[in-house]
Amino acid sequence: MNEKAISQYLSFILRHKPEEIGLTLDREGWANIEELISKSQPVKNVALDEEIIKNIVSNSDKKRFQISDDGKLIRAVQGHSTTSVNITLNKLIPPTYLYHGTAQRFIDSIKEQGLISKDRQYVHLTENKDTALSVGTRYGKPEILIINALEMHNSGFNFFQAENGVWLVKHVPVDFITFQ
Repeated sequence: MNEKAISQYLSFILRHKPEEIGLTLDREGWANIEELISKSQPVKNVALDEEIIKNIVSNSDKKRFQISDDGKLIRAVQGHSTTSVNITLNKLIPPTYLYHGTAQRFIDSIKEQGLISKDRQYVHLTENKDTALSVGTRYGKPEILIINALEMHNSGFNFFQAENGVWLVKHVPVDFITFQ
């Protein structure tokens, strides 16, 4: 497997389906690296070692993963759909505006219900329009939504920021979205 495929595999296991290989994540999403390596080979035929994992973590431009200070544990920093993980995040005051990238085909639904987390724990937002554009492109013809984040915060919504800089919120009502 190449690094991209291994990164996708790690995202799948550490964010969504650790049980696929019998891996246990603690409440903060941490998994033992040795256990991840040993359980990946027989179940999914994925050959991992510590060097490969640490290279993927350190070389990732999206910084999706984090290794513990002692080097023994790994976790996905955000994007979980598994309900067993609830990473402790500090509430932060967001910038005035954040951005969300989506595909144009989802706009009608968003205009009806706002941005919802669906099968994830949070809606993901960014401070960078280019990042939002890149995310939106993955799903079709892109659309960048402007989120009135500070106004949301002042209205009682809680914002968090993951280790990789992604802003997180449970839901974005349509009243706080500017469609371009």
